Amino acid sequence: MVVELAKRIIPCLDIKNGRVVKGVNFVGLQDAGNPIEVAKRYNDEGADELTFLDITATIEARGAMLEMVRSVAREIFIPLTVGGGIGSLEQIYDLLNAGCDKISLNSAAIKNPDLITQSAKRFGSQCIVVAIDAKKRVNSESRQGGWEVYTHGGRQNSGIDLLQWTKEAYNRGAGEILLTSMDCDGTKTGYDLEQLRLISKSVGIPLIASGGAGNKEHILQAFENGADAALAASIFHYQEINIMDLKRYLKAQEIPIRL
Repeated sequence: MVVELAKRIIPCLDIKNGRVVKGVNFVGLQDAGNPIEVAKRYNDEGADELTFLDITATIEARGAMLEMVRSVAREIFIPLTVGGGIGSLEQIYDLLNAGCDKISLNSAAIKNPDLITQSAKRFGSQCIVVAIDAKKRVNSESRQGGWEVYTHGGRQNSGIDLLQWTKEAYNRGAGEILLTSMDCDGTKTGYDLEQLRLISKSVGIPLIASGGAGNKEHILQAFENGADAALAASIFHYQEINIMDLKRYLKAQEIPIRL
C-alpha cells in the first residue's frame, strides 16, 4: 500500500533590516512585522514549516543573522528553513547549530554548484534546499522550459535554463527544490502551473511552489499540478487566509494534509 505524504503549508518570512517585508515581483517592499512575533503566530496557527529568507544578505555580502535565527528557533516547534547569503559549509554548520532544520542555497549554489554536493555529503540531503528564482525568457518558444534562473534576489540573470539547473541541483544531492516564479511573485494571480508541472516531472525530490498565491484555490491548484508544499507570504502576513481554514478546505478537496 502506497501512503501519500501530507502536503505542507509554509509561510515565508522575507527579512530585510530585521523586519518581515513583502513586495510584488521582488520590488516595492513593505513592512509586515517583527520576525519573532510573526513566526510565533504561524507556529500557533498550524503552519507545517517556516521559511526565513534574509533577502538582501547576498547583495550586501554578509551572512544570515544568527541571533535572529536563534530567537525564532527558540519560539517555534515546527521545522525552520533559513536562506540568504549562505556560501560556505561553515555558515551552514553555524545556522544548523543555531536551531534551523534546513538551509536554503540560491545565488551561492549558482556561483559554486559544488557547494550543493559538499553540503549534502556533510549534513545530509534532508537539510539542503536549493531555492530557484525563475523568470520567463523573452523568446521562450526557442528553448525547452522557457525560463531562466536569476540570482542576487532576482537582480541578476544567470542565463541558465531552469530545467537544466533544477536537474543539476537534484543530481548534486539537493533534498528539496524551492521554486519561485518571479513573474507571479506577489501578484496574487496564482502559481505558475506550467512551471510546476515541468519541474515536478523532472526531479525525484519534493517541490515547494512559491510566488503568486492569492486564494485557497491557487494553493489547491499548486498541489494538483505537482507541488509537495505551497509557500506563501502576503496572504498569511496580512491575515487574508487563516491557515487552519485553508487546511480544512484542502482536506475537503481530498488533499492529504495535517490538521
